[in-house]
Amino acid sequence: MGDFMRQYWLPAAMSSELKADGDPMRLMLLGEKLIAFRDSSGRVGVMDHRCPHRCASLFLGRNEENGLRCVYHGWKFDADGNCVDMPSVPTHQDFKDKVKAKAYKAAERNGLIWVYMGDRKAAPPLPLIEPSLLPAHDMTVNFVQRSCNWLQGLEGDIDTSHFGFLHVGEKKVEDFDPDDMLRYTVLNRAPEYHVADSPWGTTYAAYRPAEEGGTYWRFANYMFPFWTQTPQGEFATHVGARAWVPMDDNNTMFVHLHWASAKPSVKPIKKDGTVLLHVNRVHDYQPNTTDWYGRWRLKRNEANDWGIDREAQRDGRIFTGINNIHLQDQAVTESMGPITDHAFEHLGPSDRMIARTRRRALQAARAFRDTGAAPPGVDDPNVFMQSRSGYFILKDGVDWRDAYAQQVGTAERPAPMPQAAE
Repeated sequence: MGDFMRQYWLPAAMSSELKADGDPMRLMLLGEKLIAFRDSSGRVGVMDHRCPHRCASLFLGRNEENGLRCVYHGWKFDADGNCVDMPSVPTHQDFKDKVKAKAYKAAERNGLIWVYMGDRKAAPPLPLIEPSLLPAHDMTVNFVQRSCNWLQGLEGDIDTSHFGFLHVGEKKVEDFDPDDMLRYTVLNRAPEYHVADSPWGTTYAAYRPAEEGGTYWRFANYMFPFWTQTPQGEFATHVGARAWVPMDDNNTMFVHLHWASAKPSVKPIKKDGTVLLHVNRVHDYQPNTTDWYGRWRLKRNEANDWGIDREAQRDGRIFTGINNIHLQDQAVTESMGPITDHAFEHLGPSDRMIARTRRRALQAARAFRDTGAAPPGVDDPNVFMQSRSGYFILKDGVDWRDAYAQQVGTAERPAPMPQAAE
């Protein structure tokens, strides 16, 4: 799976995290300890943290004059990993043209830094993940580190039945405004499903009966290799995607992109002026540190039981006792341990999307391993532009695939399509 992941561009950092000639930043991706820096000209370099001379960490390096200089012997490397100076070696014995740091390709688009860790000489085009095509001023980006395997975090996004319990388990239908379609998740907490493979990965359509001969639909997607689109927004305007980037086997960087101009994907639920459910995306972070896992960590975590309020849980104010949607998801997936034991599970009908996605990802990874088959979406990034998620109501009797196609055809498209592959 590691080799499979390396065929894709990975969202690795915010552009704002690196300053020209600023401090190098430790970056953990796919189990590799890397250093990211921005040179004097604004180019981003991403390379192994070990100097290829004597393996001292380039985190200690001097970022100066379009390169990163190792403080041990002064060897200097540019953003592509080329050794451009070898001052500790006599000029007549200089061999810098034969030395290269292990470096990866980096690219920037709309405020995000992407890294390609594959072995192709020419990197594939950047993926056309719809919200990532929005100008930075019209896209909201959140990074949050999660202490568990990437798949555990991802599977929470493609499990729609948990919403009626984990997030709104204490709510009643009358707590919602009559025009808020999320009330159907409380009216019927056991939806039925259609699940299928799709060009971008997998898709589910959860459905519940609505008034006047209608059906309430919730569509969501898994997109290769670690992206999701959740149904927490009205389909026509819900432009969002979430990446679960493996830092290593036990730690994940969650990256949430969404159209800032759209209506809130989940509105705060109020009753008699009192907020019953917080959906604030402004996270409460610990101060960043410079260690390998020092970025975007939440203050509430396993060490303090994710801030659970047992009194609120007991008296019925908050089903979980944790009053924040993201933190509720974080708590349950981290509580499974770094890598959950799937042999201990008993999957049910509501887990069909999870089972389908596991199989789809494994089949694609094995095909790449055994036959060299190109992973889905790597060479044809346009497939991701066909995927959308969200909820809507349609009259009964419409086939679920037709319902999806109809909604995609009329959805708003705020992000301009690139004219050519990047």
